[in-house]
Amino acid sequence: MNNHAFIDAQNVHLGIKSLGWKIDWKRFRVYLKDKYNVTDAYMFLGFVSGNQKLYSHLQKSGFILVFKPLIFNEDGTVKGNCDADLVLHAILQIDKYDKAIIATSDGDFYSLVKHLYENDKLLMVLSPYVNTCSKLLRKEAKEKIYSMHNLKKKIGLK
Repeated sequence: MNNHAFIDAQNVHLGIKSLGWKIDWKRFRVYLKDKYNVTDAYMFLGFVSGNQKLYSHLQKSGFILVFKPLIFNEDGTVKGNCDADLVLHAILQIDKYDKAIIATSDGDFYSLVKHLYENDKLLMVLSPYVNTCSKLLRKEAKEKIYSMHNLKKKIGLK
């Protein structure tokens, strides 16, 4: 099997953090490979110049990083929305993988998940926490959704 994972990094990070623990990205990459036969794992995130150490760690762990430039709002808050990039990558590469895993709880991905499901290309949606997962996303993923909240022993930072 040649499966690809498309990871909404900020959504996964914040979702797991809201549960009171941190994800060990290296262990998560091993989990994706072992459990779902993921050959390519794309991580979508905003680029912050001071985070080079983190980016190097993620790349060494086996992730393919796809950066989006950050935009600063007038009030100083940061916007680095990578949703469109993730959707575009998943669709443009659809012939290069057998099945896709989408890691997010964000409802903005419901149309992608619906398309993948209807075309027998969706392996799983990994939701950081199913209780805060978009109802639209859950509806379109149907039985192919799994909550990451009970993966703490497998992918949690020790």
